[in-house]
Amino acid sequence: MKAILKKTTTTPDHSFNIHKDVGAAMLSSWHYHPEIELLLIKRSSGTCLIGDFVGPFKNNDVYLLGSNLPHTFRHERKYLHRTDEKIGESVVVLFQQELWGNYFLSLPETQCLLRLLESARLGLRIKGESRRKVAKIIEEMMHESPTKRMIHLLSALEIIASTQEYETISSNGFFHEVNSLDKSRINRIFEYTFNNFQRKILVEDVAALIAMGKHSFCRYFKAKTKKTYLDFLIEVRIGHACRLLVEQDLNVAEIGYSCGYNNISHFYHQFKTITNKHPLEYRSHYIRKEHTLIAV
Repeated sequence: MKAILKKTTTTPDHSFNIHKDVGAAMLSSWHYHPEIELLLIKRSSGTCLIGDFVGPFKNNDVYLLGSNLPHTFRHERKYLHRTDEKIGESVVVLFQQELWGNYFLSLPETQCLLRLLESARLGLRIKGESRRKVAKIIEEMMHESPTKRMIHLLSALEIIASTQEYETISSNGFFHEVNSLDKSRINRIFEYTFNNFQRKILVEDVAALIAMGKHSFCRYFKAKTKKTYLDFLIEVRIGHACRLLVEQDLNVAEIGYSCGYNNISHFYHQFKTITNKHPLEYRSHYIRKEHTLIAV
């Protein structure tokens, strides 16, 4: 599939776009768009690629993605084709930075919003109490009048800006001024990796996908993504392992094997390198954090 510039439409009653995606409608290719995106993953999990970031996402995650930041969310199959109330669901808000006019963002009172939107160009994952408040606002926006939707959007951004409960996802310089051929090639590499990371992948086979030799491919991938292909593959595998650790009652060896590792010691080492925790530490840390959030 070719990476695409997604275009959104508005109606005479709305100056920005908000919509709900359910099941297979959540699927999208590696894409970008000029609008800033405020995204609520209401019910789903999987692995996301945002700029040069690779990692797991889960129910109730909230993201703020800046203009033209390439991204895609790879949803677990179980959320895509269900026919019951557990089918996957996300809510997407797309808006231009100039929505309120350039003068509005030049006011002293709105400088925190301007800084937030500038930070969003690298992608932000909202955390803590702010995440829960913003998720609630996004859901309420679906049922409000056009004027209240505008107020709700501003309120959600103000919460994020004032609390600064977010983490930056991508890094500077990723995909700066790349052409359509580059995006098509990178998307093909991503698709192949996600479909095959659970088995042995040879760099030569990936290079052949875009008609390159091994060494030329390695230089090309590093130049475009700021990381080696093997680093990217490790991140995909460890991201999948993180999700299994918090969602499945599997032992560490089972998780390592299911992520494409034949040597469990090697899996432990790479997991610690990426997350700064051993697998069981990661699982227990997540459980403690969830219990803390429930108790608040």
